[in-house]
Amino acid sequence: MKNKVYLNATSALAGLADGMTLVVGGFGLCGIPENCISAMKELGFKNLTCVSNNAGVDDFGLGILLHTHQIKKMISSYVGENATFEKQFMSGELEVEMVPQGTLAERIRAGGAGIAGFYTPTGVGTLVAEGKDSKTFDGREYILERGITGDFALVKAWKGDKFGNLIYRKTARNFNPMVATAGKITVAEVEELVEVGELEPDQIHTPGIYVQRIFKAQDSQKRIEQLTLRKGSTHAT
Repeated sequence: MKNKVYLNATSALAGLADGMTLVVGGFGLCGIPENCISAMKELGFKNLTCVSNNAGVDDFGLGILLHTHQIKKMISSYVGENATFEKQFMSGELEVEMVPQGTLAERIRAGGAGIAGFYTPTGVGTLVAEGKDSKTFDGREYILERGITGDFALVKAWKGDKFGNLIYRKTARNFNPMVATAGKITVAEVEELVEVGELEPDQIHTPGIYVQRIFKAQDSQKRIEQLTLRKGSTHAT
């Protein structure tokens, strides 16, 4: 069996270069590959195109790479928590392609499945439809959306084994399983790395066949993007 285990994020990103397209997992601040993102900052890659549900916040997630001007284009569905993103977009420094969230998930899934494109009614009659082919099926208009793939796919999992089989927890399971299929090289960082055979086969979300590189995360933060409490309630900090 080919050795897929790498020492850390820096070694696992070997071959990544300026101008590449990255498909990045996570939802909000949950399940994002923060070790890979930190390593990319230190390695200084530039002119990156990043496909991700969101752009992180100013000091965490992909917001780190926006702050250092390493991202030239974002393909996202939600970017409302990042002031750096807003400033760069408004100044024309950052190219942005906004995609409805369900469409983004399906574009990534389609790319990973080898599907070049699909028709969806989402976005018809809006800016999303501009410049796209359209067809009518059963009296309803649909627009053509293209599948998405990347040079690298970066995901974060709760557990993984040395073959690359992955298990996600809760919200981290949202985009990561699709993202893991959509890269020429898929890199997985995991909170816990175990031997092959230790994971319950029926619990595996991403089969190892999709993963080329895996490493144990040196640091896994558990940030809360928005904390909402009932009136009068308290919480520990």
